[in-house]
Amino acid sequence: MTAGRDDDALSWGGDDDPTLDVGAAEPDEVTPASEITSLPEGWSAVGRGSEAVTADAKDDADLDEGRVDARGSMESAAHGAPVREPMGNAELITLGVIGGFSALYAVGWLIGALRLQGTAQFLVAPVAYQISLWLAVLAPLVWFAAVFLLTAASRTWVRFAWLAAGVVLLVPWPFIMVGAIGR
Repeated sequence: MTAGRDDDALSWGGDDDPTLDVGAAEPDEVTPASEITSLPEGWSAVGRGSEAVTADAKDDADLDEGRVDARGSMESAAHGAPVREPMGNAELITLGVIGGFSALYAVGWLIGALRLQGTAQFLVAPVAYQISLWLAVLAPLVWFAAVFLLTAASRTWVRFAWLAAGVVLLVPWPFIMVGAIGR
């Protein structure tokens, strides 16, 4: 077998990373994991004994103007309020599904309102009908965007409660009553 990484049968992107060359160090030079007490910036210790490992001096100071408490969540140094952690997979998928419902609701409002256009213009002025049509079409999208932006610092259940309220309140009734289902 060859000793160099360049002579390997397969090479992958990132193979030039110096942290991958673990075979180059002598066994005497390798520090046992139990003796490591600090990690470089951006790294975090997990598993048994991780409580004893601290971050470098750069990380001991406020991390991007924030502090990490004992549970691992960040607090803003200026306000003392918790900073929202990144979204998990379930939250991202649920947001995508509800965003899809909002887009489908907008299409439903458009189709339903266009089918009622001839009948509704006998009751209201054409300009008023066009304004109400586009407000109805944009309502589910505006609701989703507003809830997403305004609940950024709120708890997850608050965000999903408001999004669920939008799903219930903004059902495209003209499409359901006159569209494919109502015929």
